[in-house]
Amino acid sequence: MQEKRNVQIIEWEDLDKKKFYSFGVFMTMTIRAGVYPATLIRTRLQVQKGKSLYTGTFDAFFKILRSEGVRGLYRGFLVNTLTLISGQGYITTYELVRKYVSTYTSNNTVKSLVAGGSASLVAQSITVPIDVVSQHLMMQGQGGDMGRFKVNAKGVRPAEHKMTFGQTRHIIIQIFTTDGFRGFYRGYVASLLTYIPNSAVWWPFYHFYAGKVILFVGNSIS
Repeated sequence: MQEKRNVQIIEWEDLDKKKFYSFGVFMTMTIRAGVYPATLIRTRLQVQKGKSLYTGTFDAFFKILRSEGVRGLYRGFLVNTLTLISGQGYITTYELVRKYVSTYTSNNTVKSLVAGGSASLVAQSITVPIDVVSQHLMMQGQGGDMGRFKVNAKGVRPAEHKMTFGQTRHIIIQIFTTDGFRGFYRGYVASLLTYIPNSAVWWPFYHFYAGKVILFVGNSIS
């Protein structure tokens, strides 16, 4: 465990791996479940043409709730939970890369910069294909006409079609048939250009300001 400005930096070898992964997945899953309906509504609002279906956030919420029920607000949620893997992959990559870079330099800023960027690269490589599939699933139901692909429900209204993983399979087949493997990575480069710099810069600043806060609190107490 390293110390800088009286701040203890917890490294990979200091972590209780069992608690880290179990609590991490639980907290992320809980937060994801709470914000997912808002994510679905945002996606439908962004994709629709003008105000052809919804006039705003609350209008979309009540229309989806009336026509599709609570299930409608969670379309694609089970698939989206697979991104929990990317979350764990992100922090694992971050810690392991920090450990590797520490063999070449003890500079905490450099370690955080390299590890943060690497972690985001790994996370987005996992996340983007899952997001592509889950976003197409979000477009089904009342807003099904907005998506490029349709679930083959064989005459059953999408809101009543309960084969969740059957829907997922239909979407995956259509994406692959139409766009090939590259179809699962639409927007991948844009995601990398967005998240890698953000992650690479965020961690050095986190440690920097954490040190400032600890110093301020310590001086205030003394």
